[in-house]
Amino acid sequence: MNYVVIGGVAAGMSAAMQIVRNTEDANITTLEMGNIYSYAQCGLPYIIGGAVESTESLIARDVKTFREKYGIDARVFHQVTEVNIDEKVVKGKDLEQNQPFELSYNKLLIATGGSPIIPDWKGRELQGIHALKTIPDLENIVDDLTRAKNITIIGGGYIGLELAENLIETGRSVRMIERNTRIAKMFDEDMGALIIEEAKNHGVELCLGESVEAFKGTDYVEKVVTDQNEYDTDLVIVATGIKPNTDFLKNTGIILQNNGAIQVNRYMQTNIDDVYAAGDCSTQFHRIKEKDDYIPLGTHANKQGRVAGLNMAGIPKAFQGVVGTAILRFFDLTLAKTGLSETDAEALNFPYETITHEGTHIAGYFENKKKLHMKIIYRTDNDMVIGGQVIGEAGADKRIDVLATALFHRMTLEEFEDLDLSYAPPYNGVWDPLQQTIRRAK
Repeated sequence: MNYVVIGGVAAGMSAAMQIVRNTEDANITTLEMGNIYSYAQCGLPYIIGGAVESTESLIARDVKTFREKYGIDARVFHQVTEVNIDEKVVKGKDLEQNQPFELSYNKLLIATGGSPIIPDWKGRELQGIHALKTIPDLENIVDDLTRAKNITIIGGGYIGLELAENLIETGRSVRMIERNTRIAKMFDEDMGALIIEEAKNHGVELCLGESVEAFKGTDYVEKVVTDQNEYDTDLVIVATGIKPNTDFLKNTGIILQNNGAIQVNRYMQTNIDDVYAAGDCSTQFHRIKEKDDYIPLGTHANKQGRVAGLNMAGIPKAFQGVVGTAILRFFDLTLAKTGLSETDAEALNFPYETITHEGTHIAGYFENKKKLHMKIIYRTDNDMVIGGQVIGEAGADKRIDVLATALFHRMTLEEFEDLDLSYAPPYNGVWDPLQQTIRRAK
């Protein structure tokens, strides 16, 4: 049986390892356009700030390990340009040898991930303008940082926030330009105010409600031009989201969403027999929205890859979906969310109410207690909890995981209040602050 996997990072190699472990005499070929396999992209910003020592720390298994220990034909610098679904053939170019290649498959996994979106702004070809998705991207940024003190980040999402924190840690000045009126728009406006305050407290210059139009400079970027101002800068990092790497599939008959994400079912199958997809290039079923969504995160990629590999190996397993859980550190705060925001609930026409509460992460009479800002969203027609946001210096991680579990199992307010959660004064109040919040429901 010939298995071909396009993509050598999270989803692709999770799948390949499941095929290795659950089949005999499988012929597995993995095709990676770069030369680095199986690394933690989420750790890249923390190399800039020094929390992670080097890019080598982020590599789970190198190419040599996959080849020699697991018998995978792990190829590097192999770019796939065409999939012929009738002949079951993958075609592309060996970038290192500058030669075409062709491979036949019995089962194919597309795990090509996503690429940063860089709009076609005038001057984007200037040196010193970067995006961050891969280890080579990071290495280019680090090289340019040797000559840069004044950094501009375009985009106020997860990557933008993590980069801002880590660049401030290096002593550089950081400006964030965001076309929306707030950063971290995945949080509701009332919770987002806490994030804006934290950014300002740590010296981040926020330029909100401004749209980038162009860059100016001779060889290197020197200015960022928006619809309202011009800003001097030494280096620009564009963090405006990612798009699925699926352009090479447009004439195959494989169903793609409007954003280019590959439509898959719960078994990671596409609409074409023996063709699977997983990770940042595919859809993810959202358990609360009850429809397919696109939430490109490393956790989802690893889980979907594992499920795809098992199904390709003949072991049926369904991907159980996501609830939209995410967490990040932003200076002294932990920002955590799960499920729907108010904006999401309104877009879906869900009848809903919200509850907000400020509690503490441990018993209120302890001296080192920290504030926890909590918001819970629930449906008014059935009292089901459908979303939550938690921000604080400590304890937010624990609470968001409890909330995510509740959402996964479609719990109601009453069921959540009845949960038997751990209590001892150094760890919690006798009523967990989430339960305290829920008790304030109308």
